[in-house]
Amino acid sequence: MGPFISTFIYFAAAIIIVVIGLIIFEWLTTKYKDWDQIKSGNQAIALSIAGKIIGICIILSFAIYHSINVVETLIWGAYGVILQLIAYLIFEGLTRQFSVEEQLKANNVAVGIVSFAVSVGLAFVIGSSIT
Repeated sequence: MGPFISTFIYFAAAIIIVVIGLIIFEWLTTKYKDWDQIKSGNQAIALSIAGKIIGICIILSFAIYHSINVVETLIWGAYGVILQLIAYLIFEGLTRQFSVEEQLKANNVAVGIVSFAVSVGLAFVIGSSIT
C-alpha cells in the first residue's frame, strides 16, 4: 500500500505546486487575466499557460525521480517555478521589438508557441540539472 500512498502524495504536491505557480504567473501578467483570456478563446495565452503547466510538471518529474522525500521534491518544485518565472522575464526582456505580454493578449499564436517552447525547453534543462 505504501507506493500507492506515496504516489498520491506526490500527485497532490504536484497539483499544489502547479496551482501556486499559475497564481504567481497570473500576478506577473498585468495586462490581462489569464483565465479570462482563455475563457474568451485566446489561443496564444492558452499555449503559454499550457507550456508553463507542462514545464512545471517536467521539473517536478525530475525532482521526484532524484529526491529522497516529498519535502525535497517540493523545494525543487518551488525552485523550478522561480526559474520558470525568470525565464519568462528574460523572454520578455529579449523581445525588444514587441511586448510578449501584449502580443499574447492580442492572441498572437506565434508568440504563444514560442512562449510554450521556452517554458517546456527550459524545463528539461532545469529538470536535468536536478541531482
